[in-house]
Amino acid sequence: MARVVSIQFSYAGKIYDFTCGEFQFTVGDQVIVETEKGRGIGAVIRNPREVPEKELHEGMKQVIRGATAEDLDSAARNKIREKDAKSYCLKKIAERGLEMKLIRVEYLFDGSKAVFYFTADGRIDFRDLVKDLAYAFHTRIEMRQVGVRDEAKMVGGIGICGRELCCSSFLREFEPVSVKMAKEQNLALNPTKISGQCGRLLCCLGYEYETYSALKKALPKCGRYINCGELCGEVVKQNVLTGTVTVRTEERREVIIRGDEIRPEQITEKPKKLPPKEQAEAAPPQSKPGVRDRRPPQKTQQRRNDRKGDGRGPKEKS
Repeated sequence: MARVVSIQFSYAGKIYDFTCGEFQFTVGDQVIVETEKGRGIGAVIRNPREVPEKELHEGMKQVIRGATAEDLDSAARNKIREKDAKSYCLKKIAERGLEMKLIRVEYLFDGSKAVFYFTADGRIDFRDLVKDLAYAFHTRIEMRQVGVRDEAKMVGGIGICGRELCCSSFLREFEPVSVKMAKEQNLALNPTKISGQCGRLLCCLGYEYETYSALKKALPKCGRYINCGELCGEVVKQNVLTGTVTVRTEERREVIIRGDEIRPEQITEKPKKLPPKEQAEAAPPQSKPGVRDRRPPQKTQQRRNDRKGDGRGPKEKS
């Protein structure tokens, strides 16, 4: 058995597991860990737990030690360096006329690398910019292009609901969101209403999607025909929250029925009605009583056509 602790490096960031050996940590403690990029400082968000050796991820790193006062001072100095680096980088971007938007600068704990996060519509040639930054800060420079959703997570803000953005407050992973989720919840497909600060569909559209889908399965779909004893009509509306459907009868009367009162055998396809023209063609012709049918028999009509052909009547057989 190995002792594993969960750590995050930024607020509402991804969670990583590290082995902690015999160290005793509690939620909120700052620790120094070994990462693929070097040493870093993070916060414990889950107390150590016992995990079988076979369940450990391959290449899992370990916690070096708990953070000291000097480590916290070093992290605070890195925050100041990040602000200075961001101001300098913005100045150089304007001077070189690069079409890119700088989002954030992040220094590694040991100061061996500075990562510059930015957004852009396409590929950017920032080779000269990297030379300027490396000459000014005397450290390794990494330019990392991110998407608009990652930008919103880094910058933060207030959503249309009046609360802090989900991505910057508690969401650690971005889940795919589609317009189908908005349709399933009967929301107005107005881009300004269902889009977030990033310009993409709201992440909260997926919170209740599975619940709406499950509740709708228990109700007949719109357009189906209901035959419940004396009540017959078409389903024109679903109310998922109350579990009812609105049925429109042939008398154009609307009745609300609970979904649990409708049995599966009472749900059928809406009967098709023929258009007036097709109905007239399908009905057999009816002659008026007392009126003689004046259409000539088929043989008589054929003889008349033969006489009109050459003016001498029907041809003789040879």
